Amino acid sequence: MVSKLVDVPGDVVAAGRFLGGRPLFGYRLVDAGPHPNPMHAKWGRRLQRYDPDPVTAPTVRWIFAQRLLGCSVSGIAAELNRSGVPCPSQADPGRNRHRAGSGWTLITVRAILGNAKYTGRQVWNRQPAQHTPPHLPGPSRVQRWTGTDDWVISTRVVHPALVSESDFVAVQQLAAAATPDAPVHHYLFVSLLRCGRCRRLLDPCWSHGRAAYRCRHGHTSARPQHGRPRNLYVREDRMSAIIRELLAVMELAPAPAALADHLRRERLTVLCTETGCSLQPA
Repeated sequence: MVSKLVDVPGDVVAAGRFLGGRPLFGYRLVDAGPHPNPMHAKWGRRLQRYDPDPVTAPTVRWIFAQRLLGCSVSGIAAELNRSGVPCPSQADPGRNRHRAGSGWTLITVRAILGNAKYTGRQVWNRQPAQHTPPHLPGPSRVQRWTGTDDWVISTRVVHPALVSESDFVAVQQLAAAATPDAPVHHYLFVSLLRCGRCRRLLDPCWSHGRAAYRCRHGHTSARPQHGRPRNLYVREDRMSAIIRELLAVMELAPAPAALADHLRRERLTVLCTETGCSLQPA
């Protein structure tokens, strides 16, 4: 991949000019006068800018307010889903045909809380395109998120803010405090255990000071939990003993890492239910 950072002219940064694209959730596009370039103005092109959307802007303000009150990201998403508030792709399906529109998720709420455009400034280079040379395999164009150090931010406020800069910074500090440096946990059976109810791969989790695996059957803390089956939960040490028995190698007592290597080499996975486990082709 060859990364190409956005080359934003200095006059555009100073003016905070909107360069096109879908309007940000919480805003709508309004006319901002004739284009400053005489040739573009001659062709009839006009500038646009963000203006608060009376329907969706209150949702953005509420999200920031709840986060500042100490609500978790998952709690905010769950409350939005419980209240039936349309998510961005539901609020504007015409511009979000590539989205499922199935409701609020943690990723959606985090994206709103981390978007500096809500402070009234224009921001570029948050997701620049990466191009693959024609002679190499892979997609020709991929967009990837950049760090805040690579952002290009307008030098002045250019549209009505939905959150103050001080509140936005406070929210970012909450996010940083919620993800401190933590010890790295290792899981031996990642991608080797599958749920017998929904056929999803079990997710690794650290529980009570030891490695374990669980399946929530596609549910998350952002969605209502009523009437769903209970989580499937297995400990790694107990799973090691189960796999030894399934492979009929109890007398050899190989190390758990050797069991994992054997399953991957033989392209096997373990189908797990609350009543028992079985081997199946990967």
